[in-house]
Amino acid sequence: MIRVCVVDDQTIVRQGIRSLLELSSEVTVAGEAADGDEALAILATDPPDVLLLDLRMPGRDGIATLTAMRARGVELPTLVLTTFDDDELVLRALRAGAHGYLLKDVTLDQLIGAIRTLAAGETLVQPALTERLVRSAGQLPRQEEIDDLPPLQPLTRREQEILRLLAGGYVNREIASALHLAEGTVKNHVSSLLTKLGVRDRTRAVLRALQHGLLTPGGGMPADR
Repeated sequence: MIRVCVVDDQTIVRQGIRSLLELSSEVTVAGEAADGDEALAILATDPPDVLLLDLRMPGRDGIATLTAMRARGVELPTLVLTTFDDDELVLRALRAGAHGYLLKDVTLDQLIGAIRTLAAGETLVQPALTERLVRSAGQLPRQEEIDDLPPLQPLTRREQEILRLLAGGYVNREIASALHLAEGTVKNHVSSLLTKLGVRDRTRAVLRALQHGLLTPGGGMPADR
């Protein structure tokens, strides 16, 4: 059973999420918090397996909570629940240490799947929102550039992990910290990743990954070992 803690300042939202999760045999709600301070207190005494975190809260908000967790050495899989108008906030959250994000209008199956993914030590990127983030940066390549790319090459499991973090906005230093690797090792993996995807930069790598379903849980081509 995966134990989760729900952090949201709106009581009705917390109750709604709890009610949904209680329909699952895989997940149990082990705690609730109305803000970051309450969440940190729970983490200090009875940490769950996965934290479900809202970003916009009075007092200590989601970003400040993630920052405090990192400062205290708390490494807990954290899933941000957000809305479409939180693009920049989502990027800040991922850079602050969140392991993934979903929109609040997801289905129960999607939410359970996301919790399962994070509990297994993986990251989760929702393609629809990731593509919006890339578009908002004004960095999308032209369609003719995309159509002229070489065939994809299989990615190693480590490269798949790094690809998901790249899509989340992580830089090499943050990826190295998240995966407990040397920064130089991450740089080498990123270089190999770009070569295998046939692109010259990270933005194009994310876009191509989106087009081929590589950022969905279980999606994409088989991995090289």
